[in-house]
Amino acid sequence: MVRQVWKTFLKSAVVVTVCIGLLAGCGDAGNRINNGEAVSGQPSGGANADSKAEQAVPATRIVKNEFGELEIPVNPKRVAALYREDYLVALGVTPIVQYFNPMWGKQDYLGLEVPLFDVTGSVEALLVSEPDLIITAGIDDAQYEMYSKVAPTFRIPEDVLSDSRQTLNMIADLLGVPEKAAEVLQKYDQRVEELKGKMAASARDEKVVVLRMNSADKSVNIFSYNNMFIGKLLYQDLGIQAPQYAKNLTEGNSVLSMEAIPELDADHMILLLSNGTWEDEGIAQAYDEMMNSPIWKSVPAVQKGNVYQVERSHWQTTAIIGDQKKMDDLERLFIK
Repeated sequence: MVRQVWKTFLKSAVVVTVCIGLLAGCGDAGNRINNGEAVSGQPSGGANADSKAEQAVPATRIVKNEFGELEIPVNPKRVAALYREDYLVALGVTPIVQYFNPMWGKQDYLGLEVPLFDVTGSVEALLVSEPDLIITAGIDDAQYEMYSKVAPTFRIPEDVLSDSRQTLNMIADLLGVPEKAAEVLQKYDQRVEELKGKMAASARDEKVVVLRMNSADKSVNIFSYNNMFIGKLLYQDLGIQAPQYAKNLTEGNSVLSMEAIPELDADHMILLLSNGTWEDEGIAQAYDEMMNSPIWKSVPAVQKGNVYQVERSHWQTTAIIGDQKKMDDLERLFIK
């Protein structure tokens, strides 16, 4: 019902706009916008009429994605980048909504004060926000079609998502600010190189493992050497040593069996939550039981007291600001 009312309103708005254009005597039915440039027919209103027409119709351009050609604004102003808000903020853009999933929450570390969009709910909530561009990823064709009815929708390819640099460049291009991405990446790469040197001097050959306690059943997952959220930054970019068990994993992360715990051979253990906070009563109790159990006490990191609880939302994402916050944690924990 809401969608129908909204569509009726849009149709009425279009009719009113057309009538106003006719009454104004623009007389330039041949004007159109294509690829960000106005293509004129035989204008009768002179330079002023052309200027008004260009202001009335936003310039657009054509980009290509997995679904073919897509017409988007040249300089989109109202952007929804679902679960990719980190990149918008890094580029100096405030999203009109923020991704929210009741089972997980949102990226709290961004500190955004914008309406939440529950991705498990109705798309009507996104429609009300009036985006002129939607950027998303990890959705199926049916979901893509649904979002496309709200606004031009660009789905980031899976092979790009695995690299935060590529993702930033792609989003910056969609926003029409590719030069801004270059500035952000220059500072980001400089930060990586600086911390890499500090970690090499401080941690040396000590092995670091990253685990996640699942709030629902208190099981534990281990992140692999190739995990795109954590492994790529810690082990590949920063050169931190990973336990052999993490190197041998073929999946990005997997449940850690009780039998495998003694094989961790980690000098340091970084621990995050799937949801909730470390202060939650059930979680705090589960953590104490875990650290006091004989099998966990066999891990060098537990024996040495090198177990670190970290904030979950930026550790469970791969993006420019999230990775910088991971680096802040690493410097705080390891650099004396």
